[in-house]
Amino acid sequence: MNIHFIGIGGIGLSALGRFLKHDGHYVSGSDIKSSPITKQLEEEGIKVITPHNASIINNQDIVIHSAAVKPNNVEILQAVENGIKTIPRKEALPIVLGDKKNYCVAGAHGKSTTTAILASILKSSTLIGAISKEFDSNFRYVDNLVAFEADESDGSFLLSNPYCAIVTNAEPEHMEYYNYDLKRFYQAYESFLKIAKVRVINAEDEFLGSLDIDAIKLHPSIDITEVSYTLKNGEPYTKFHLKDLGEFEVWGFGYHIAIDASLAILAALNEIPLVEIKDNIKNYKGIKKRFDIVQKSEQFVVIDDYAHHPTEIAATMKSVSLYSNLKNMEKIVVVWQPHKYSRTVNNLEEFKKCFNGCDALVILPVYSAGEEIEDIDFEKEFSSYNPIFADKIKTSDNKIELIKDDKIVYTYTDGIVLGVGAGDITYQLRVK
Repeated sequence: MNIHFIGIGGIGLSALGRFLKHDGHYVSGSDIKSSPITKQLEEEGIKVITPHNASIINNQDIVIHSAAVKPNNVEILQAVENGIKTIPRKEALPIVLGDKKNYCVAGAHGKSTTTAILASILKSSTLIGAISKEFDSNFRYVDNLVAFEADESDGSFLLSNPYCAIVTNAEPEHMEYYNYDLKRFYQAYESFLKIAKVRVINAEDEFLGSLDIDAIKLHPSIDITEVSYTLKNGEPYTKFHLKDLGEFEVWGFGYHIAIDASLAILAALNEIPLVEIKDNIKNYKGIKKRFDIVQKSEQFVVIDDYAHHPTEIAATMKSVSLYSNLKNMEKIVVVWQPHKYSRTVNNLEEFKKCFNGCDALVILPVYSAGEEIEDIDFEKEFSSYNPIFADKIKTSDNKIELIKDDKIVYTYTDGIVLGVGAGDITYQLRVK
């Protein structure tokens, strides 16, 4: 088929495009502007135009667009006029995954990490909403065995055709899609599990643990023991014992890493022997923007983390504290770029607690992701941290500068600087 993607520069849509190209289809795409992802796609032989242009729509068999693309997009209008089938990303999943053996990972937190670990263990094809450092991509094509990050935010995980459904947790998130209806939200998770032949769940999640369903159940407080942490060449590793399966070692810091790895291990036992799992898990080297150490010296470390929900930030703070203790670094500075006004308002009380343990909190402007501006008094709400406000940060070797009104207001050259958020902070944290 001739398939065109509108919004192909996104982390999710680009993975689908890459996968379909390797499946033998002709793939093209467009986006608002050029980006590292669109440039890489072009290097891989996918034609990408920027910005959107109706002239690229001609004889395609199907047009797939991201959820962010509006109905009045010029390419969508042209596709409709030309009578070309036009569908959102989630409706394209049956085309991508329909005839594959899919290990699909869902959950509010940890699904990217769990999917990436599982892909490393299985040495499988994979589609992830992040960049695996093992193969430097959000995509890998091997065969019809697929590790897939299934997204609950728009209900698309129900279209992912899971052979094995893995759920890390079911904490309410993206509730605007579910009309703030908890019953509808939980029913979606239950439906996702029921359409799979094999199920693996974190049974200590309140909702998942309440389900009367045949599943491989992980009880972390009982099944995960002897957890310890170590540094190898400055890189973080977690060791743990799982049930009666023996010891495992996985890249990353934190109890949550042990949980994610354990879920991947229990799922992988359906496919390969334990001895292979213990060897293959060593291939996992982390994913970009998840405890991503982007600068490292004896005196100064910069860590980029995608955490943008209080639960995620609290877990990352624990990991940074462990890392700080092992590195003997006393100062932890957090640079927070709030992601979406709605998420910030809905979780404000939890956000006020999740930065506990930092020595300084820097707050950047809210990354709105297209939402209407809401009035949030950050100075008042976060007064206990005595926060520093900046418009942006500038990063260079062994230095981060805070910029306010085009002036440098503070400079950090020692300790640990942790950046958290799902917006463009990841680019601000990297040396230009």
